[in-house]
Amino acid sequence: MDNLFLLQTVLEAEGYDVELADNGQAALTKVQSSPPDLILLDVMMPDMNGYEVTQRIRQNPEVPYIPILLVTAYEEPKVVEGLNSGANDFIRKPIDFDELLARVRAFLCLREGVQVD
Repeated sequence: MDNLFLLQTVLEAEGYDVELADNGQAALTKVQSSPPDLILLDVMMPDMNGYEVTQRIRQNPEVPYIPILLVTAYEEPKVVEGLNSGANDFIRKPIDFDELLARVRAFLCLREGVQVD
């Protein structure tokens, strides 16, 4: 929860609206009821991992396409597994917040068809 709070604080300070989920099922429920513009998803979560959540989001025809950025503490993330599950990219912990914000801006611009400055 400390990591979630820190991510929320940084993103909200940049003007983003942030919704939190503390486990995979809660994330799936939130995505289904109110699809966000971007998903930051921790690989290690209670009840199901980030790869499983990503795969379920991608398999749900009722959910529009949403960029998914997996957050991992793994030294060597399972890049192939993550990409095959439908993730768009990875970011490693400890999080470099400048890198995170740059990726968030880039994915949101791509989603909206806006050129990144």
